[in-house]
Amino acid sequence: MLSDHGGVRLPHVEESSTRQVGRRVVIAALVLVACVLIVYAGRDGYTDNNGGEISLLDATYYATVSLSTTGYGDIVPASPSARLLNILLITPLRIMFLLILIGTTLEALTASSREEFRIRRWRSRVRQHVIVCGYGTKGRSAIRALLANGTDPASILVVDPDVAAIEEATAAGFTGVLGDAGRTEVLRRTAVEKARAVIVAAHRDDAAVMITLTVRQLNPSVPITASVREEENASLLRQSGADSVITSSAAAGRLLGLSTDSPRVVAVVEDLLTAGQGLDLIQRQAGQSEVGLGPRQLRDVVLSVTRRGRTLRFDDPLIGTLESEDVLVVVKSKR
Repeated sequence: MLSDHGGVRLPHVEESSTRQVGRRVVIAALVLVACVLIVYAGRDGYTDNNGGEISLLDATYYATVSLSTTGYGDIVPASPSARLLNILLITPLRIMFLLILIGTTLEALTASSREEFRIRRWRSRVRQHVIVCGYGTKGRSAIRALLANGTDPASILVVDPDVAAIEEATAAGFTGVLGDAGRTEVLRRTAVEKARAVIVAAHRDDAAVMITLTVRQLNPSVPITASVREEENASLLRQSGADSVITSSAAAGRLLGLSTDSPRVVAVVEDLLTAGQGLDLIQRQAGQSEVGLGPRQLRDVVLSVTRRGRTLRFDDPLIGTLESEDVLVVVKSKR
């Protein structure tokens, strides 16, 4: 899916088709103006079957039908000089004009086919990837945590409507999709139906809700973790289909409050949230050697045990002894 030195951008961000066509229209207009001026400057060498002198309108009419190869024959070059100018100047301009028109069509078709091929090839190869919707501060932090936990950069896909953000993501080795993650056609390009997880790190809460709804519509079973700024919107995210909701403003506020009276508590929390150094929070399956033991008998500090879909705190007496299917959240030291 990715090379060893960089990421893949889907779709590839190229000059917009509107700008490409606009540039060619300007060139074609300049060619037409040049042809009109040449004909009008040598108007004495042309004859009109309807009689009369060649006017600027007649010169424009002749240039138009000549460049388009229509050639009605009502205005024709009669003098040797006019015919020579047609051979040396008008004919090359006609060829240039046709190449501009044909080139625009061919380039548009070729670019579309190339992008469609790249997208189909990528979709056929991608499996079990993580989609990060939003490459702002929260999105970057989430990716750093994924990398610290051993996630392959090749399995991380970033969706963002900002071109600069996608360019930065692909330069870092991730796959980038330019567009609004709340739109179905954009998420379809991410192969969301094959994803193992989706992280919603949108800048606005309403955008996070729309993204979550769209993801859940396309993949009813993929785990979705969403971030919201306001705690009052957390329930709305859960109703939209998010499995986990993190309230950034509320979490920051709690840490600010704790820092006043319990600064060491804040230091420990920050250590736990910083992956790859000091203390880390790890989710893992209970090992065979741990089955039958109590949570306090393990070397790792057990914070919770999930059993048959129910999560129990470390001090819950219902845990009893560990079973083979238990999923543990533990604190481990990276030192």
